[in-house]
Amino acid sequence: MKIVEQIKLPIAKEMELFEKKFRESMSSKVALLNRITHYIVNRKGKQMRPMFVFLTAKMVANSNGVNERTYRGASVIELIHTATLVHDDVVDDSNKRRGFFSINALWKNKIAVLVGDYLLSKGLLLSIDNNDFDLLKIISVAVREMSEGELLQIEKARRLDITEDIYYEIIRQKTATLIAACCSLGACSVVPEDKETVEKMRKFGELIGMAFQIKDDLFDYTDDAIGKPTGIDIKEQKMTLPLIYALNHCSKKEKNWVINSVKNYNKDKKRVGEVIQFVKDKNGLVYAEKMMIQFQQEALSLIQDFPSSTYKDSLELMVNYVIERKK
Repeated sequence: MKIVEQIKLPIAKEMELFEKKFRESMSSKVALLNRITHYIVNRKGKQMRPMFVFLTAKMVANSNGVNERTYRGASVIELIHTATLVHDDVVDDSNKRRGFFSINALWKNKIAVLVGDYLLSKGLLLSIDNNDFDLLKIISVAVREMSEGELLQIEKARRLDITEDIYYEIIRQKTATLIAACCSLGACSVVPEDKETVEKMRKFGELIGMAFQIKDDLFDYTDDAIGKPTGIDIKEQKMTLPLIYALNHCSKKEKNWVINSVKNYNKDKKRVGEVIQFVKDKNGLVYAEKMMIQFQQEALSLIQDFPSSTYKDSLELMVNYVIERKK
């Protein structure tokens, strides 16, 4: 059995019902919109985010089951996540998403931006119409942070002056904040009055998100069997943890050479290959891996006190999957 299927097992029933509710939450009176949202729903990924929502809710509620708020929380997070992906493809001028054509490639940028806006508003209204203001606050903070993280990264990429602390802040906002929102949403949907547990689960999600992003950064330095071309971050002038570490542990001359390579020779395959080798030689990958495991261990320690359950087992599996996955 695939590990993702194994993780999903205790919440298979909920995930099935969620899919139905999610499709309904996207519907519109505009035929073009329905065509596009139908295209999106049929090309879904692993659906890790709703899985985090349901598993957290079930573990926290001590299997008292999930409620309508949990389903709405999962739908909102998936609507907002999908909206950000559609917008990201426009920002990055990307024509493919998970091997399929992106919305902007098929329907042009203008429509893609509007579809992203539509999904965003659908997500917010789903919360407002049901008076889920506590859930709405969690989501809104995540959206704000994701935008800030993207802009911080763009600002820093121009100067290539990212410190390790700034890098953590960028990935916390850009990636970790959404997984943190999933886990706090799951908890808040079933125990809204237990602020301590909601905060604990938010932190749990944030730590997993940090580990997840570092794993993604490491893929850039490994072989491209995973379907992600090696060196793509360097080509896009993105400063990731292995590179930052290498730059902090080399001579001024080496540092100038690396920065010059990233700035002016990032399309030169041979030069990009040399930068990758340089990062490996300076133990950039070893260090990034060490930090990734640190975040993962910290996340696991946060759920140790919850009673044993299949939901807790699945969450632990999920945390380990994040750093062991091959793509």
